[in-house]
Amino acid sequence: MRDTSDVDEGAGRAAAGGGRVDDELLGSARELTPSLYALSRVLRFEGMDEAGLWRLPPAELELVRYVHHEPGVTVGALARELGLHASNVSSTVRRLVDLGMLQRSPDPDDRRITRLHVTMKAVQGMAMIENAWADIFADALATLPAEHRATLTASVPALDALSEALRARRAGGAGGTARPKEG
Repeated sequence: MRDTSDVDEGAGRAAAGGGRVDDELLGSARELTPSLYALSRVLRFEGMDEAGLWRLPPAELELVRYVHHEPGVTVGALARELGLHASNVSSTVRRLVDLGMLQRSPDPDDRRITRLHVTMKAVQGMAMIENAWADIFADALATLPAEHRATLTASVPALDALSEALRARRAGGAGGTARPKEG
C-alpha cells in the first residue's frame, strides 16, 4: 500500500457529476490505483515474448485489442475511445494494415466511411498473447494463498464494472478531459 499521509484530502473533491467524492472513496482509489497500474504494465509489456510473437508497441497492441473487441470501428471512434488524436490513430492503422494485423473495409451503407477489422493473423496472435498472459498470471496466482486467489476471482465483476465506469467517464468527457477531434 502506498503512503498517502502527506496528501491533504480535505473534505473530498468535486466529482464528475458535480457532487463530492468522500474521503473514504478517495482513500480506496489511492490504494487501488497503484496495484491496477502495476497489473496493467504486466499486461502491456509481457506476453508477446512469452508467446513467441513480434513485439508491438503498447499503443499498437491496445489498438489491435480494441478493434478485435469492437469490429467495424472507425478511426475517429477508435481515437475518441482510446483518447488519442485521429491523425496518430490513422498513422498507427496504416502501419498495422502494412503488418497484416488490420484490414480496412468500406461501410456497406455509406462507402465514404471506412471500417476496421482485425485479420486472422491478429486473431491468432491475440489468442497466443492472451494464453501467455493467463500462464503468467497462473504462475503468480499459484504463489498466493487460496483466500487471495478466491478474492481476486470474485472481484472480476467489480473490476469489469469499474472499467466500464471509467470508459463511460472518458467517453462523456468528465473531469474536464478534452476529447481529441477527428481530423
